[in-house]
Amino acid sequence: GQTGKLMYVMHNSEYPLSCFALFENGPCLIADANFDILMVKLKGFFQNAKANKIESRGTRYQYCDFLVKVGTVTMGPSARGISVEVEYCPCVIANDCWNLLMEFMQSFMGNHAPGIPAVFGAKHDSIYGPADTMVQYMELFNKIRKQQQVPVAGIR
Repeated sequence: GQTGKLMYVMHNSEYPLSCFALFENGPCLIADANFDILMVKLKGFFQNAKANKIESRGTRYQYCDFLVKVGTVTMGPSARGISVEVEYCPCVIANDCWNLLMEFMQSFMGNHAPGIPAVFGAKHDSIYGPADTMVQYMELFNKIRKQQQVPVAGIR
């Protein structure tokens, strides 16, 4: 009789032994890679939505202290967008290096460089971790999903 909450199970190739479970408007659980097996055993309590599988695959580049990952976001067999992840490796407090990250991104993305992510506002001066990256990927994937739901008018 209760309305269900969504939980997204995510994986990141940078953390191959971890599995991330992000709850709708809630926390991010970090578990070991066997979490998927546990979810299969609990299928009586959870409904799997396989049609919603979305992923980003691409190439990882390192330029001095910067790590740049450029990926193609796909839903099923078709490409839906491009993801660009930029990390300044020496810094663990994201707000401390945001201006440097922005300047670096503008050097190759021009005016397409993004604004400050929402996750930074919640973090303030705390340490940025893998769960924060997964939250940002989830936000990107949800934007892409919503774009697919908007009807497209034909052009003649």
